[in-house]
Amino acid sequence: MAQSQHSTSLLDISALKELGNARVAVVYTEWNDKIVAAQMNGCKKITDETGAEIVAEIAVPGSFEIPFACKQLWEHYAGKENAPEAIIAFGAVIRGGTPHFEYVCKAVTEGITQLNLTLPVPVIFGVLTLDTEEQAWERLGGPHGHKGEEAAITALKMIANTRKLKA
Repeated sequence: MAQSQHSTSLLDISALKELGNARVAVVYTEWNDKIVAAQMNGCKKITDETGAEIVAEIAVPGSFEIPFACKQLWEHYAGKENAPEAIIAFGAVIRGGTPHFEYVCKAVTEGITQLNLTLPVPVIFGVLTLDTEEQAWERLGGPHGHKGEEAAITALKMIANTRKLKA
């Protein structure tokens, strides 16, 4: 199992404080709302600490709808001064007793991958795929770090990379 504490450079935000006005947007699910709220809180903690701005938050019913909403969000902001420089997708899919889990996980993963290959901004995969709800809490401040914070850090690092390449 991946543990963020074994990748300390991932969690270093010191250089990200120099980004200043980095703009991110968040697409999040209403399904498993307590888990997703914890992801959002971690994301907001990092944006507050680094001076980044969350320019939009869009709620969708479930994880399956995330790729469409990310695409819609980008199309709405494209060319505008306040367009996000990265989009973060938050959701939580918990395995049940049917194959539904596999279908949803595969669809959202492939959808976000496709967006990363077609949109001019990165879409950060913050969808937790879990066997149990307990695993979510292990990943939201427990022994596996805080995946909401990690997604925000990833978005900001990708913004920094993009800015560097454009300079």
